[in-house]
Amino acid sequence: MEIRKRHSRRVRLKLMMNAMRSPSQHEQVRSYYQALFRAWGRQQWWPARTRFEVIVGAYLTQNTAWTNVEIALRRMRAAGVLNLKGVRSLSPSQLESLIRSSGYFRQKARRLKTFVAFLDTYYGGSLNRMFAQPTEKLREELLGLNGVGPETADSILLYAGQHPVFVVDAYTRRILDRHGILPGTAPYEEVRQLFQRALAAGADGDASRTEIGSRTNSKKLKLGNRVVGAAHRPSAMSTAKRSVLVQIYNEMHGLIVGVGKNYCLKSKPRCETCPLQSFLPQASAPK
Repeated sequence: MEIRKRHSRRVRLKLMMNAMRSPSQHEQVRSYYQALFRAWGRQQWWPARTRFEVIVGAYLTQNTAWTNVEIALRRMRAAGVLNLKGVRSLSPSQLESLIRSSGYFRQKARRLKTFVAFLDTYYGGSLNRMFAQPTEKLREELLGLNGVGPETADSILLYAGQHPVFVVDAYTRRILDRHGILPGTAPYEEVRQLFQRALAAGADGDASRTEIGSRTNSKKLKLGNRVVGAAHRPSAMSTAKRSVLVQIYNEMHGLIVGVGKNYCLKSKPRCETCPLQSFLPQASAPK
């Protein structure tokens, strides 16, 4: 009888400890995705008409605000050169003039020219051939180009090539740091692998939520005539066909940008109204 009682107490204690167990990093990341998607729905990233426009945007957005990039893209489109043939035909000074609004325009013009030369040399000028390469092989090639760091390479792979690669940015690091998941100084690859593994593990379940949420979000956009999070209006590239996992990586990055731009500010964060407020460490601490 006494043995049974001790066993019963041990079972209850184990259950209580499991209930109190802190969620793993992977569980936290998946919970953040689900909470943000419920709040904001599909983000319609990347806002572009073509794959080449995504690539140009990935270069131009380095160290500047997206509004400045949009000005440059509009000028290139108006000049009829927002395409491979156009950039190939422009002189460096002509390209610099068109993208001046994006800042560091001389440097960025050289880098865009370098990318086009790379595409011409190794893939006969074909984006189809380039994006048909294995993800890791192409990632290494892109990282070998002047001016292409991990964030730019992964943006090109994910948004232009529909490769299953998660994009890490300053917002991602800031959120993880403030939520006590990873320090802000964690290596890029550590953060990328955390998100890729966490989101891949819950991809099947999150896929149905994404589809239902996208319909709900579309109604919000029509009724309220506004966007939520960091959402854009649908574009040819944001609605392109992609795998479930690529779609989830796509959405999560856009959702994180929404948090970073609107709530998790570098100074004076607006935690009280953020969709992730309940996940902050102090939110669950005893009062």
